[in-house]
Amino acid sequence: MPRRYDPERRQRIIDAAIRVVGEKGIAGLSHRSAAAEADVPLGSTTYHFSTLDELLIAALRQANEGFAKVIAARGGLEDPRTDLAEELAGWMGDWLAGDRTGVELEYELYLAALRRPALRPVAAEWAQDLAEMLSRRTDPVTARALVALMDGICLQVLLTGASYDERYAREVLARVIPPGPGPDPDLGPRSDA
Repeated sequence: MPRRYDPERRQRIIDAAIRVVGEKGIAGLSHRSAAAEADVPLGSTTYHFSTLDELLIAALRQANEGFAKVIAARGGLEDPRTDLAEELAGWMGDWLAGDRTGVELEYELYLAALRRPALRPVAAEWAQDLAEMLSRRTDPVTARALVALMDGICLQVLLTGASYDERYAREVLARVIPPGPGPDPDLGPRSDA
């Protein structure tokens, strides 16, 4: 029987892996469970992802796109007149207002890096990329602090099952952001930290 050309198979396997992790957690993910969920032969998963870590990296990269889409959809970061604390609190509100299962999955994959060193660079990439974006509006140290604070707020909401309090988030974010103008848009991010 001739081999069937299936250009979408790799993506279907990643999507299936994300669904498996969403239903059964990281411990429930294997090449076999991903293949069954994607309805592809087991050999397809090992062909595209020789190790389970490679599959998890692909899933984490795709999951990271969820928050990036929220940021892109709002677009307020580019306007220096936008209240940064309000914009960030709004980002989190938009992200947490969506499908909580998806957000929980993103954090589960993100936190899997604690036990799987191969995932650490991808998890660090996400935090670094977000800090770089925020550095357009504040200094790099403050940007990193804001990323950590946002992570903490989101994790507390997810772990406690509480409703997201955007007003509280805005207030604590504003306490971290130094007063005064952000970086000159013509000069790029501050480097005085």
